[in-house]
Amino acid sequence: MMRRPRTATTKVVEKRGDVMDSDLSFSQTVSSDEDSDEWRPAEPKPKATSKTARAPTAAGEKKAAAKRAAKPKEPKAPKQPKVPKVSKPRAPRKTATEQKTQAPKVLKDSGASGLAGTKRKNIDEGKKDDKAGKDKGVKETDCPEVERTEGSGPSIRMKEERVSFIVSEAHQADRWAGEGSSLAGLKAKKEEVEEEDFTFDEPCKKKQKTSGACLGQPTALPSPEAHTLRNELNMNWDLIELLSNLTCVERWVCVNIIRLLREDNTVPFMVRYRKEMINHMDADAVRDVQLVYEEICSLAKKTQSVIQTLKKDGVLTAELEQNLRSCRSADELDHVYSPYKKGSKLTKARRAKALGLEAAASALMDTPHTLDLRAWVKPGTEGLSSLEEVATGVEHILADMIAKDPETLTYVKTLCENSFVTIQSSLSKSALKEKEQEKSVQDHKTSGAQQNKNKDIDKFHLYVDFTCNIQRIQPHQTLAINRGESLKILTVKVNVPDKVKSDFTRWCINNRWRQRTFARDELRTIIKNAVEDSYKRLILPFLIRSYRTKLTSAAEKESIAMFVRNLRQRLLVCPVRGCVIMGVDPGFRHGCKLAVLSPTSQILHTDVVYLHNSIQQKEADKLRHLMIKYSCSRVVIGNGTACRETESVFADLISKRCFHPLDVSYCITNEAGASIYSVSPEAVKEMPDMDPNLRSAVSIGRRVQDPLAELVKIDPKHIGIGTYQHDVSAGALKAALDSVVQECVSFVGVDINICSETLMRHVAGLNAGRAHSIAEWREQNGPFINREQLKLVKGMGPKTFQQCAGFIRINPQTLHSAKCSPHPVAEKPPAKKGRGKTCVNIPTSFNPLDQTCIHPESYHVAQGFLSLVCGSADQIGSAGLRQCVERKVGTSSVEVLARTLDTTPETLKLIIDGLTQPPGFDIRQNFGQADFKRGIVSMSDLRVGAVLTGRVDNTTLFGAFVDIGVGRAGLIHKSNITLDKLPVSQRHRSLALGPGERVEVRVLNVDPQRGRIGLDLIRVLQ
Repeated sequence: MMRRPRTATTKVVEKRGDVMDSDLSFSQTVSSDEDSDEWRPAEPKPKATSKTARAPTAAGEKKAAAKRAAKPKEPKAPKQPKVPKVSKPRAPRKTATEQKTQAPKVLKDSGASGLAGTKRKNIDEGKKDDKAGKDKGVKETDCPEVERTEGSGPSIRMKEERVSFIVSEAHQADRWAGEGSSLAGLKAKKEEVEEEDFTFDEPCKKKQKTSGACLGQPTALPSPEAHTLRNELNMNWDLIELLSNLTCVERWVCVNIIRLLREDNTVPFMVRYRKEMINHMDADAVRDVQLVYEEICSLAKKTQSVIQTLKKDGVLTAELEQNLRSCRSADELDHVYSPYKKGSKLTKARRAKALGLEAAASALMDTPHTLDLRAWVKPGTEGLSSLEEVATGVEHILADMIAKDPETLTYVKTLCENSFVTIQSSLSKSALKEKEQEKSVQDHKTSGAQQNKNKDIDKFHLYVDFTCNIQRIQPHQTLAINRGESLKILTVKVNVPDKVKSDFTRWCINNRWRQRTFARDELRTIIKNAVEDSYKRLILPFLIRSYRTKLTSAAEKESIAMFVRNLRQRLLVCPVRGCVIMGVDPGFRHGCKLAVLSPTSQILHTDVVYLHNSIQQKEADKLRHLMIKYSCSRVVIGNGTACRETESVFADLISKRCFHPLDVSYCITNEAGASIYSVSPEAVKEMPDMDPNLRSAVSIGRRVQDPLAELVKIDPKHIGIGTYQHDVSAGALKAALDSVVQECVSFVGVDINICSETLMRHVAGLNAGRAHSIAEWREQNGPFINREQLKLVKGMGPKTFQQCAGFIRINPQTLHSAKCSPHPVAEKPPAKKGRGKTCVNIPTSFNPLDQTCIHPESYHVAQGFLSLVCGSADQIGSAGLRQCVERKVGTSSVEVLARTLDTTPETLKLIIDGLTQPPGFDIRQNFGQADFKRGIVSMSDLRVGAVLTGRVDNTTLFGAFVDIGVGRAGLIHKSNITLDKLPVSQRHRSLALGPGERVEVRVLNVDPQRGRIGLDLIRVLQ
């Protein structure tokens, strides 16, 4: 999985276009030009040898000539990897010093793609090359990913956050990480990006700046700390440089992120309160850097373990140790280590070396004119009994040396990247046999298991004769092929052209592995056989494994990224407050379960009605009585079994004015995970004496009242978002989804006096134990009066308080209502064992700043700012304070005020937002609510060309599913989601649509038999 060597970057990219165009003819599922911009596994990272002077495109190189006058043509120099005569001897004979200097250089490109996060550098490089040549206003930066994002933006400009939900244009920059801005006029000036970096299949860009101005504090780790880091890893590469290369993030940002992570800071805390240190990156970008950093550390740890194992076995040499310490990916490490693993068969090369033939192999390369293989023949010794056996042993040693030579591996990968390498899937022999058996007994009745097997085979009909260039294959295609292979339905292979073998063999014999002196024909034949054997037996399988691993890894990451975007959209749906809601869990035989919920989600009544039998009228009267009794005008119906029929009943009752004088409307919501939650320990604890079916109805209703508070109770993978969740790493998916839940809960904030323990445990810095301690303290001592009282809770140390305090709110209204009975404020719970907290002076009065997003560490700055604007904390959120702030900022910029208050502009902007936002501000108020309706439309009513409005229900790697109110979601294929149909604020996102967004669509086709509806996107409704 090596990348193309830097020396051949320009020409390879130019050739790549022709290769990819030719692939279009037989890529079965590519349906538009956008598909050609999909993930390209072996796309190079175009950069010059100098890290600070990378030139991403050929056109960019011309513009950068003035900056890099000393080495303008260096990337093209060794067009063919010709090696001087002094370097021709086999690589293993190099000294340790040479290995240190050369191996890291070669492996730097080869191993990088093996780690997480590499996709952000490899995607659409060719596309960026074309754009960069046209964009004259773009400057070169340290990172090719972000070179086009801000053509003329000043250094103080913040890019749009890479988020997957709807935010108004005026609030786009700081809404996610800073609770939104209530002062649109106080933001740093924004300039429109001249050229959008929109691609449907490219992962969202990290939040980067294109200017060279560093808002962070250090540009490099202090030398002692850097030395400590390098000693901890004990590898031949620099951690910061490798992390920067893999994630395409500036070095100084990587330094700060590593420092913050080592200090146990959480991602939400870093994104909101340490913006200046992470260059305003969003949570996804920081999380990607964190994952890559963890994988690098894991690689270093595994390398040390391998070295210790080899040392214990007595097979570790200085040369092998240097090769191991130079590995930059798990694949590289496995390739070097695999011949020495315990339990594996002794390799042919090691058996030959045990016979003492290594000296003969060395002589064959260095002094072939003096080598006489007959002298090595030892009759009676296995492996040396004949001249043929001796020659074979020498071939095996040379083949092993060739397969492990970094320069040789780099060259063969370059050949592959310039060639038409394809991945092919076909029906497996076992599946083909079963299909033939089915035909032979088609007149007889087949068993249920056999029918299910046949159905599984039919699901993969697109891939029974599928061939695609590995550069063009889509992530969902990779996952589908992998699933078919795991079910033994498909056979998958990677086809490397024969031209690669012939070119590789010629280069090895004539260049890299050419003997130093004259060699006889029989010795040259040994070299030729060794090269061919190395390619067929060792190198080709390694390349195939690398391609499959790389494709799978990239597809899994894109699938997980889709899950993350969908989950964030689902959690941040605007709550429906201030009305009584009836949750309905529909059913036929066991009836429809009802739960009437108060505006604060308290259970008022539960019942069961049978709306689909002969006593429907009687049950409808019962339903009407409940609706009028509790003044319930909103009904939420789960989308499970009998949903369509239940919806029809409610629509009929509404049309007959059955609920008069109430104006009743209903909506359909996704009930995925409700049944699992209803029997979970959390549900039993919350509703102990209730039937599980009724708990489902309660959960369905609460999903509309407060989606975030309800959905955090359910395992994210059960919420029904994304695709191929069973085909990706379960651990990676769970970690990503859990982190998004923490991110959403933290940025929305929780009212500490009324939030559930389940919701509380997802706040940054808290866990199940600490959340339980907070709930316990609240029960024993009454409501929290201020944030400082959190320090009295068991397990709440300084670091935990720092991480969670800014995301916890003390709402004065709920504080007043929670004081039902007076509780003395204890200095410390009795369970606290001497930790010195009894002596801490905790104030017992309410602090108005505790209801804002301002962190307690910045309270002194907030008080200073209030003094400057002649305001007070009691005026928070008032129009008068807002006017005072506007006048002050209008006469003096935020930067000047920040210097006056001895703080950063980012902190001051957050303080301004916190002071001017209205009380009870919720970042979700700018997101769409559930759609309530009064009538019903069936699938048979649809006509091709009809224009409808709907809401995105789910997004996948191949398109977006939209609920248009007909009981079946329609699909907008990604080829129909084009740039001109999207708002400017959404064009930088990967698929640009997410769950919950309202869209206007046109019906393209209707297939009633298969239940499929094809849609075309007209526009996104704001």
